[in-house]
Amino acid sequence: MEKPIVVVTGAAGFIGRHVAREFSEKGWYVIGIGRGSWLDWREYGLSAWHCSDVNFNSLQEYASNPNVIIHCAGGASVGISIEQPADDFNLTVKTTSDVLEFIRLCSPSTRLIYPSSAAVYGHVKTLPITEVTSLNPISPYGVHKQIAEILCKLYAKQYGLSVAIVRLFSIYGNGLRKQLLWDACQKFERGENEFFGTGEEVRDWLHVEDVARLFIIAAKNATKLCPVVNAGSGHGVPVKELLQYVSNQLGFRLQPVFSSNPKVGDPNAFIADISKARYWNWMPTIDWREGILQYVKWYKQCQ
Repeated sequence: MEKPIVVVTGAAGFIGRHVAREFSEKGWYVIGIGRGSWLDWREYGLSAWHCSDVNFNSLQEYASNPNVIIHCAGGASVGISIEQPADDFNLTVKTTSDVLEFIRLCSPSTRLIYPSSAAVYGHVKTLPITEVTSLNPISPYGVHKQIAEILCKLYAKQYGLSVAIVRLFSIYGNGLRKQLLWDACQKFERGENEFFGTGEEVRDWLHVEDVARLFIIAAKNATKLCPVVNAGSGHGVPVKELLQYVSNQLGFRLQPVFSSNPKVGDPNAFIADISKARYWNWMPTIDWREGILQYVKWYKQCQ
């Protein structure tokens, strides 16, 4: 029996490479398409890697007739989206449009998994956040993710494409070289301990390996109804508590202090209601403390 084929766009990215590895370990033939000179792609289980922009033409050339596409390519930073909104639009919205058109015109039986973001929710009044919570993004990044979701739902309804949307909360894990955890490790190592915000901001942390497992399950549940599920742990952790734990595990025991100036585009609190993902028989398996401990060990090794 031939292996099922999955195309992972943005496979060289943090989430993409973990997703590629998970599908490979489950017996899939993995094709990666995306930017970047990626020399060790075979170590992540890919059968083929194509360094290319993700667009209609590159999908025609490299994607074959896959069973599933995981569209991990796109904008990856709230801050950069604020500085360069047009670029973020192209990275997120244009690539999603091209993926949907490729499936519609060239491979209509392909199922699409779209990794969206909790940024589509913006500021919320009630926690935990359910998938039917009103969307009110407060950054270009969140707006562009919402537009991409609208396109996915449209193509599912109008053209019968099988799609599932997974709204990612705060994703972390070994290999992440940006965002709060990476910045915190570097700051503490330099003897610095000041951070934006109040420290009371709450985030829902989910390990990237749990995300990859959820994508495999989502691939089985993608339909023309375009289900949407939250990907989080279901528990919130104050930023102050998280950073203190990071400092302690690094051995510095510096107490984080905060500027009281929030970062533009960052909501105050995110906690996911993960009832729908649980209905799919998925549960997070890595507690945030264990995951942070692994991350700190990885960080020390890569210095």
